[in-house]
Amino acid sequence: MIQIFSILASVSLLFLVLYLIYKHKLKEQYAFLWMVLAVGILLSAIFSGALGEIASFFGVYYAPSLLFVFAFLIVLLVLIQMSVVISKLKDNMKKLTQEMALLKKKMENE
Repeated sequence: MIQIFSILASVSLLFLVLYLIYKHKLKEQYAFLWMVLAVGILLSAIFSGALGEIASFFGVYYAPSLLFVFAFLIVLLVLIQMSVVISKLKDNMKKLTQEMALLKKKMENE
């Protein structure tokens, strides 16, 4: 039952991300990590036995805890990506504000 729920949740997440891209509410560059997350959940739900093998390879004794580690890493990547975007937007805002001030000063002098 949990496997079916996981498959449905991951497919729903994948379709939601694709829908948001289609409606131009989410850029493709930001959607990549969400799609990787959805595919990862789907693969772990379909191949649940493989999770135990991967966990034993990494030396993790409780296989589901490995999912939390992967989810944590993906969330960290999303946060880093959003921080980069915010930094770019802040720089652009500063540049536009300075250009607007120069144009305003130029118009006052004329």
